[in-house]
Amino acid sequence: MSTAVIVLIAVGILAIVAVLYLASRRQAAQRREDERVIATEHREEAEVNRLAAEQESAIADEQAAAAKRQAAEAEQRAHSAQIAQLRADAHAEHADDLDPDADPDQNFDERQEVFDGERDGLYTGERPPVNEPEPARRQG
Repeated sequence: MSTAVIVLIAVGILAIVAVLYLASRRQAAQRREDERVIATEHREEAEVNRLAAEQESAIADEQAAAAKRQAAEAEQRAHSAQIAQLRADAHAEHADDLDPDADPDQNFDERQEVFDGERDGLYTGERPPVNEPEPARRQG
Protein backbone atom coordinates (compact mmCIF):
# COMPACT_ATOMS: atom_id res chain seq x y z
CA MET A 1 0.00 0.00 0.00
CA SER A 2 1.17 3.33 -0.77
CA THR A 3 1.47 6.15 1.62
CA ALA A 4 -1.20 8.12 -0.17
CA VAL A 5 -3.75 5.36 0.38
CA ILE A 6 -2.88 5.18 4.08
CA VAL A 7 -3.23 8.96 4.40
CA LEU A 8 -6.55 8.87 2.55
CA ILE A 9 -7.83 6.07 4.82
CA ALA A 10 -6.72 8.03 7.90
CA VAL A 11 -8.38 11.21 6.61
CA GLY A 12 -11.54 9.21 5.80
CA ILE A 13 -11.59 7.70 9.30
CA LEU A 14 -11.07 11.17 10.81
CA ALA A 15 -13.88 12.56 8.63
CA ILE A 16 -16.21 9.73 9.68
CA VAL A 17 -15.32 10.30 13.36
CA ALA A 18 -15.90 14.06 12.95
CA VAL A 19 -19.26 13.47 11.26
CA LEU A 20 -20.29 11.02 14.01
CA TYR A 21 -19.18 13.49 16.68
CA LEU A 22 -21.12 16.36 15.12
CA ALA A 23 -24.20 14.15 14.65
CA SER A 24 -24.09 13.05 18.31
CA ARG A 25 -23.76 16.67 19.44
CA ARG A 26 -26.64 17.70 17.22
CA GLN A 27 -28.71 14.79 18.57
CA ALA A 28 -27.84 15.76 22.18
CA ALA A 29 -28.84 19.38 21.47
CA GLN A 30 -32.12 18.20 19.95
CA ARG A 31 -32.76 15.98 22.99
CA ARG A 32 -32.08 18.93 25.35
CA GLU A 33 -34.47 21.10 23.33
CA ASP A 34 -37.15 18.40 23.50
CA GLU A 35 -36.64 18.15 27.26
CA ARG A 36 -36.97 21.95 27.55
CA VAL A 37 -40.28 21.83 25.66
CA ILE A 38 -41.55 19.00 27.87
CA ALA A 39 -40.41 20.84 31.02
CA THR A 40 -42.22 23.99 29.86
CA GLU A 41 -45.39 21.98 29.27
CA HIS A 42 -45.11 20.47 32.75
CA ARG A 43 -44.61 23.93 34.28
CA GLU A 44 -47.68 25.24 32.44
CA GLU A 45 -49.70 22.23 33.64
CA ALA A 46 -48.47 22.80 37.19
CA GLU A 47 -49.51 26.47 37.00
CA VAL A 48 -52.97 25.53 35.73
CA ASN A 49 -53.32 23.00 38.57
CA ARG A 50 -52.08 25.54 41.13
CA LEU A 51 -54.62 28.12 39.94
CA ALA A 52 -57.40 25.53 40.04
CA ALA A 53 -56.38 24.55 43.58
CA GLU A 54 -56.37 28.20 44.68
CA GLN A 55 -59.82 28.69 43.17
CA GLU A 56 -61.15 25.58 44.94
CA SER A 57 -59.62 26.80 48.18
CA ALA A 58 -61.25 30.22 47.78
CA ILE A 59 -64.61 28.60 47.06
CA ALA A 60 -64.24 26.38 50.13
CA ASP A 61 -63.37 29.43 52.26
CA GLU A 62 -66.43 31.29 50.95
CA GLN A 63 -68.66 28.30 51.69
CA ALA A 64 -67.23 27.99 55.20
CA ALA A 65 -67.87 31.69 55.82
CA ALA A 66 -71.44 31.34 54.52
CA ALA A 67 -72.00 28.33 56.77
CA LYS A 68 -70.66 30.31 59.72
CA ARG A 69 -73.01 33.19 58.92
CA GLN A 70 -75.95 30.81 58.62
CA ALA A 71 -75.07 29.19 61.94
CA ALA A 72 -74.87 32.60 63.62
CA GLU A 73 -78.20 33.62 62.08
CA ALA A 74 -79.80 30.36 63.20
CA GLU A 75 -78.48 30.85 66.72
CA GLN A 76 -79.80 34.41 66.75
CA ARG A 77 -83.21 33.25 65.49
CA ALA A 78 -83.33 30.49 68.10
CA HIS A 79 -82.48 33.02 70.79
CA SER A 80 -85.16 35.42 69.50
CA ALA A 81 -87.68 32.59 69.44
CA GLN A 82 -86.72 31.64 72.99
CA ILE A 83 -87.19 35.23 74.15
CA ALA A 84 -90.52 35.45 72.35
CA GLN A 85 -91.65 32.19 73.96
CA LEU A 86 -90.57 33.35 77.41
CA ARG A 87 -92.29 36.68 76.88
CA ALA A 88 -95.48 34.93 75.73
CA ASP A 89 -95.37 32.59 78.74
CA ALA A 90 -94.80 35.49 81.10
CA HIS A 91 -97.62 37.50 79.57
CA ALA A 92 -99.95 34.50 79.76
CA GLU A 93 -99.05 33.95 83.41
CA HIS A 94 -99.45 37.63 84.16
CA ALA A 95 -102.84 37.59 82.43
CA ASP A 96 -103.80 34.59 84.57
CA ASP A 97 -102.76 36.56 87.66
CA LEU A 98 -104.90 39.49 86.66
CA ASP A 99 -107.88 37.35 85.66
CA PRO A 100 -110.39 37.13 88.51
CA ASP A 101 -111.54 33.75 87.20
CA ALA A 102 -108.02 32.23 87.27
CA ASP A 103 -106.91 29.61 89.81
CA PRO A 104 -106.00 31.51 93.04
CA ASP A 105 -103.64 28.73 94.22
CA GLN A 106 -100.94 29.67 91.72
CA ASN A 107 -97.95 31.61 93.09
CA PHE A 108 -98.30 35.21 91.87
CA ASP A 109 -94.90 36.38 93.09
CA GLU A 110 -93.00 33.70 91.20
CA ARG A 111 -94.76 34.45 87.90
CA GLN A 112 -94.47 38.20 88.41
CA GLU A 113 -90.72 37.80 88.92
CA VAL A 114 -90.36 35.92 85.62
CA PHE A 115 -92.42 38.55 83.83
CA ASP A 116 -90.46 41.44 85.35
CA GLY A 117 -87.11 39.75 84.78
CA GLU A 118 -87.89 39.10 81.14
CA ARG A 119 -89.15 42.63 80.66
CA ASP A 120 -86.05 44.05 82.34
CA GLY A 121 -83.80 41.88 80.18
CA LEU A 122 -85.49 43.13 77.03
CA TYR A 123 -85.11 46.77 77.99
CA THR A 124 -81.46 46.48 78.98
CA GLY A 125 -80.45 44.42 75.98
CA GLU A 126 -79.19 41.59 78.15
CA ARG A 127 -79.47 38.13 76.65
CA PRO A 128 -80.06 35.07 78.79
CA PRO A 129 -77.47 32.34 78.37
CA VAL A 130 -78.17 30.14 75.36
CA ASN A 131 -77.91 26.92 77.38
CA GLU A 132 -80.48 28.08 79.92
CA PRO A 133 -84.01 27.58 78.57
CA GLU A 134 -85.67 30.02 80.96
CA PRO A 135 -84.52 32.69 83.42
CA ALA A 136 -83.49 31.58 86.88
CA ARG A 137 -86.18 31.86 89.51
CA ARG A 138 -85.73 32.81 93.14
CA GLN A 139 -86.94 30.50 95.82
CA GLY A 140 -89.38 32.39 98.05
